[in-house]
Amino acid sequence: MFIFAGLLIGAIWGGVFARRKGGERLDIVQYAAVWGLIGAILGTVLTVVIQRMM
Repeated sequence: MFIFAGLLIGAIWGGVFARRKGGERLDIVQYAAVWGLIGAILGTVLTVVIQRMM
């Protein structure tokens, strides 16, 4: 669940960030994809940490 949430939040954040910087359509897509992957990785780490604590 944290993985998908991280993916979604990261993609939204990346898209907003690129749009604020005045990026073209493909810039916005690229930022959204990269930040989405970063969010998914952080969500994976969070999931593993929570599972290890239980």
